[in-house]
Amino acid sequence: MGEISITKLLVIAVLVILLFGTKKLATLGTDVGAALKGFKKAMNDDKAGDDADFLNPHKATDESSKVDNTSKR
Repeated sequence: MGEISITKLLVIAVLVILLFGTKKLATLGTDVGAALKGFKKAMNDDKAGDDADFLNPHKATDESSKVDNTSKR
């Protein structure tokens, strides 16, 4: 009784397409995909100690003392 068959899923998909239209669904899919991609990137870029600079007071001075020599051509 609680099973979801392929035919039920197809009927639901057709109803959703008729209600919202393919253009709006494509936009929604693109937005969700971009949000997931941004979330994954933020999770991978985040290091364990990056958000707690007050625990390592020398970190701020170490990063500011680095010199970028690549732009001096």
